[in-house]
Amino acid sequence: MKDSAAYRVKTMSRIAQWKIENISSNYAYMKSDPFKLGNWNWHISVEKNRMLFIKLHPEISNVTRDHPPIASFVIRVICYADNRTVLVHPEVTDKQLKKNDDFIWTIDSSFTGKFIVEVEFTDLKTTSPDGGELCSIWGEGFNKKQSDTKALAGLAQMLSENIHTDITINTSDGKLGAHRAVLAARSPVFRSMFSHNLKETELSSVDISDMSMETCQAFLNYIYGSIDDEEFLSNRLALLHAADKYDVSELKESCHDSLVQDINTENVLDRIQIANLYQLPILKGTCMRYLVKFGKIFDIRDEFTDFLICRDRELIADIFHEVLNSWKGF
Repeated sequence: MKDSAAYRVKTMSRIAQWKIENISSNYAYMKSDPFKLGNWNWHISVEKNRMLFIKLHPEISNVTRDHPPIASFVIRVICYADNRTVLVHPEVTDKQLKKNDDFIWTIDSSFTGKFIVEVEFTDLKTTSPDGGELCSIWGEGFNKKQSDTKALAGLAQMLSENIHTDITINTSDGKLGAHRAVLAARSPVFRSMFSHNLKETELSSVDISDMSMETCQAFLNYIYGSIDDEEFLSNRLALLHAADKYDVSELKESCHDSLVQDINTENVLDRIQIANLYQLPILKGTCMRYLVKFGKIFDIRDEFTDFLICRDRELIADIFHEVLNSWKGF
């Protein structure tokens, strides 16, 4: 009958110890019960023939298959038969363990009797959910995503409830409160404005007469991290203008990416003008391909004729260059 205690592994923090009370002088094989460390169940196995083989491996599971552990550890064998001899394997660093033969320590020793196999993990990593860099699981006690969410919620509350606002924004049709420090942190234009002895600093107000209150609120919501998809989509052209004016580069890039996604015959001429005005090369190139290579210029012939009459000559020249280049392919 199997003695369950003989196969039990003690764990504490990052250390696992398996005490083997007696091992035969002849051939022997033992495999520990599973023990939990980190996100995985583990096994230690010992095989003794002329030499001693120590294996460390995770229990096969869906977790192991999809997110195998990348382990750094020190493993020791502590033998009590001869004045507590300690054998130490050199530290293993960032070793991926999936199968029972991924780590084998071969010890050229014939000792018998009682000994302990001790594993001390110095780190355990796994792949991030998006397949990016390796992440140490020891940092999971600190939930960065949750912390970021709370921080953004706090900023949104500061804005929505006017908590200690210290600057007033005068839009074309109303006033909004905001915080100098937040605006300055997100926009180098605001930072420069508040760092010099300008009227905005003296009067604690900023005039943004080219923005409606609704648009400015969306802009502030973006700066404070509380804008939602619907608000972004309904205001993205005005947000692009604000991002360009106040040098909020990541907002400008988000607007650029978004405007590329839904080009059609109704908006392509407006989009190509926007791309030219704000120097958005991907949007401009996409609009040109849509008009020329996909032949949509013929579907909006009347609108395009009006467009030719009153638009920027350099832009018109660029479009005709695209047309000429496309003809070369025929």
